[in-house]
Amino acid sequence: MKNLSIRLKITIWFSAILVLVIGITFTTIFWINRSVMQKNIKDNLIKTVEDNVDEVEFFDSLNKDSIDYDGDIYISYKDGLLEIDDDFLDKVNGIITALYSENGALLYGENRLIKKTSKIHFEDEKLQKISYEGAGYYIFDRKLQGRKLDGLWLRGIVSENEDMERVTTVVHISFIALPVLFVLAVFGGYSVAKRMLRPVNQITEAATQISQGSDLKKRIALGRGGDELHQLAAVFDDMFARLEEAFETERRFTSDASHELRTPMAVIMAQCEYILNETRSVEEYEEAFYVIQRQGRKMSRLIDDMLVFTRMEQRNESYPKEYLNLSELIEDICQDMVLLKEKQIILTWELEPDIFFEGNRLLITRLLINLISNAYRYGKQNGNIFVTLNQKEKIFVTVKDNGIGISREQQEKIFERFYRADASRTLEGSGLGLAMVREIVQFYGGKIEVSSELEKGSVFTISLPILKNI
Repeated sequence: MKNLSIRLKITIWFSAILVLVIGITFTTIFWINRSVMQKNIKDNLIKTVEDNVDEVEFFDSLNKDSIDYDGDIYISYKDGLLEIDDDFLDKVNGIITALYSENGALLYGENRLIKKTSKIHFEDEKLQKISYEGAGYYIFDRKLQGRKLDGLWLRGIVSENEDMERVTTVVHISFIALPVLFVLAVFGGYSVAKRMLRPVNQITEAATQISQGSDLKKRIALGRGGDELHQLAAVFDDMFARLEEAFETERRFTSDASHELRTPMAVIMAQCEYILNETRSVEEYEEAFYVIQRQGRKMSRLIDDMLVFTRMEQRNESYPKEYLNLSELIEDICQDMVLLKEKQIILTWELEPDIFFEGNRLLITRLLINLISNAYRYGKQNGNIFVTLNQKEKIFVTVKDNGIGISREQQEKIFERFYRADASRTLEGSGLGLAMVREIVQFYGGKIEVSSELEKGSVFTISLPILKNI
């Protein structure tokens, strides 16, 4: 079964269920038909005997001359005659009715089961069943009442298989019709399965082309539809789009990282060749080593940032969470950063006390340092940086400066990896600062927004979910 196609598996299971349904249907039809026929046979027996009760009359011998002998049957009984309607002994729907005396003697009529029924006592208005030569028969007795009819009994007999030809006919028709319907249903099911699974083939083809080729833009594109296969195809298309975006981001990231690493490496190699080419003065050696050290630190920061990105994207346990007093942590960071005094910029802060957050101290510290460092880097001489922390429906952290600002066009790009505005390309930095800030914020399910105007400054606002209050 494992090696069979889904279409064939569906057809086999459908056929098995269909056989079961047909079997149950056939059995149900047979027993319902038989039950209805049995009830009809019993009802007809009772009705026929009841109708014949009124067809027997007694006449005194003194009144024989007044009797009309037109077609009726007369037999001597006691001191008179019994008149029996000429239709009395006719076989009606296979039912035979006979007239008996109280001692069981057959007075008129026929009974091919006379020997079998002679020992069965008469019971008024009671339906009885007997078996004879492997067949079943129903018997119904009625005691006659009327003038000088006491002691007379009518007994009706009918085979339980009477009119069973109808059931047999239904069975024969079913034996012919049901297999034909089964074959048609299986063929139709196989065709429908083929049609319904056609989107699966499209999904397989698209996935194969994507896995075997380099065209990540390939899509299944089933079109509109609300069934499960269309939903599956839509999910696959979305997955392919995400894969394309991930591969493109990875390619761009690798390209940008290579570009960023190439420059400091080129500087280091140039400085090495410079100091090794010929004998230099102590000052020249020191200057060259300072350049190499500066470029090495830049590469180290870049590699460290890239490792942070990788760990966060893998969502592993590299950054275990703990309950942090965010107010105290941000205050400690601000007290350290205020010592920088770059460009004579003044750093101040206003923090709501005892705001707690469940996160990693290293990541939250890196997030704040990156934002404040950016504010220093792009700030104006004698400028200001203002950090706030408060909690409402969420935790809000803002870093505001009155620096050079960011144009509207660049505000959508500053969070991209290795992106730096043209005017700041000569400034020190890896180009991963704000990208890492956004990555950390999203890592904790938060959001970061920027509001800025050229030459007036920028405001970075971070909103974090309140994971737990303690």
